[in-house]
Amino acid sequence: MALLGGLLGGPEREPAECLVKVGRGETEIVELYPFLTELTVQTSRTAAATATLVFESRRDEHGRWSVQDAGLFAPWEPIVIIAAFGSREETILRGYIRQIEAEYPEDPSAALVRVHAQDASLALDRTHQRRAWGTPELPLDDGTIVPMILTEHGLAPDPDNAGGLSGLELNQDGTDIRLLQARAEANGYELIFYPDTVYFGPMRLEAPAQPTVMVYAGSASNAYRFSVNSDGHQPDAVAYDRAEDTGSGTQSETVKPDLPSLGTTPADSSASGLPEFTWRLSRMGGVAEAELRARAQQRVNELSLRVHASGELDGSLYGHVLVPGLPVGVDGIGEWLGGIYYVDSVDHRFSLDGYRQSFGLLRNAYGDNLPAGGGDPLGALFGGSVSVSFG
Repeated sequence: MALLGGLLGGPEREPAECLVKVGRGETEIVELYPFLTELTVQTSRTAAATATLVFESRRDEHGRWSVQDAGLFAPWEPIVIIAAFGSREETILRGYIRQIEAEYPEDPSAALVRVHAQDASLALDRTHQRRAWGTPELPLDDGTIVPMILTEHGLAPDPDNAGGLSGLELNQDGTDIRLLQARAEANGYELIFYPDTVYFGPMRLEAPAQPTVMVYAGSASNAYRFSVNSDGHQPDAVAYDRAEDTGSGTQSETVKPDLPSLGTTPADSSASGLPEFTWRLSRMGGVAEAELRARAQQRVNELSLRVHASGELDGSLYGHVLVPGLPVGVDGIGEWLGGIYYVDSVDHRFSLDGYRQSFGLLRNAYGDNLPAGGGDPLGALFGGSVSVSFG
């Protein structure tokens, strides 16, 4: 079913399409597109990606319902959700159907089916494992443990994965995804299933930036709205207690952010003339010093990203899937706030309103550090919209 929108002035752009494929053979749900009224996908660098597909369902003269009786949807069926821009396709989510809801209200014409899905991490949360990783004679590192678990589930580690902590002797008592999450937390790493690989490593602020979000840029605009909040009441350092080199006492250790700057001027309070702004990490018994320091470093790094932005993209005009855990440029919001941001979360929505991407961004600095020549910030706002269709 084509969802018709208005026409766009300016450069010609391809309208976005949403493609949904299910089953081991990745069968496209072509016959069900006329009943698909809304599709949303929530993606984040800190949580599993999830999706909800909403269908209108109709009953024929034989009592058969168009969606739930089509034989396509069932729990644990693989599902792939794709944004297509002309002949180019970008995957938004690859995972499994988790839950199906069928609603039969008093009015039969209002019957709905909701299909809920989750990324591939869902399959790692099925079996409770009790096994040992490493021995005193042969300890392991996270760079060995994580790929072994992913390979067991048919998943590919991202080529940029980090090695993590070493000298490990771990007793796993839970599902594989719980262990991976615990190892990411212990290292201060991100764990991102997207879309065909799994990333296990530090924040990638120095990765190549995604296509620029354009605000108030005339015909080059692709953002409906954009807002920024800079919270100064965030610490510039985090302290923790570690064991002394000799004896049984403890010694205070302070760490400061070690992230690359996403701008020209740090967004900290070091120039305020006030005493150093330091928070203390709660004590954690039985945690090795290397892990404690990694946790403190991760905490202060997260706190340094105190410039928070949010907004909404016209997905067709942007022409790409915005991905969490990677940088993106923002242009048209001024010299102080414009520049490179880090993508925290993206919610995708295909509906009668078209393809929209609502996002949350983070930054640890001020000052426009974008390459010259992006957009036309003095131009007029664009008018109209671009159509989106399912399939």
